Amino acid sequence: MPETPVPELNPSQVRTLEKLLRAGFRLVSFERYARYLGLEKGGFVALLDPGHGRLKIFSQAGYRIGDGIGMLVERGAAKAFVCHAESVAATPELLDAYEQFKTEVRELLEPQE
Repeated sequence: MPETPVPELNPSQVRTLEKLLRAGFRLVSFERYARYLGLEKGGFVALLDPGHGRLKIFSQAGYRIGDGIGMLVERGAAKAFVCHAESVAATPELLDAYEQFKTEVRELLEPQE
């Protein structure tokens, strides 16, 4: 498999990443999504697209399950984070934390120059 080049970041993107790190997020990588920067906190993950001079969330945020990202799905009356054959029940507490994660990421990405 060919290597994916590390994206070049502009100073504004670097400042935004530093702000995210100071807020307790950590950078992670996913082989399957090597083109994107992975951002994790509290087990939740967002992929950031560094294209077009800004950091933008790619797709939807999810919950880390093994070496993948579980997406939130509805199964009948219940919700779960699902990644391939694995799933984690989306308890009310987990859903609250998920919403907080998404809000925090959005707020920290907003004021990019």
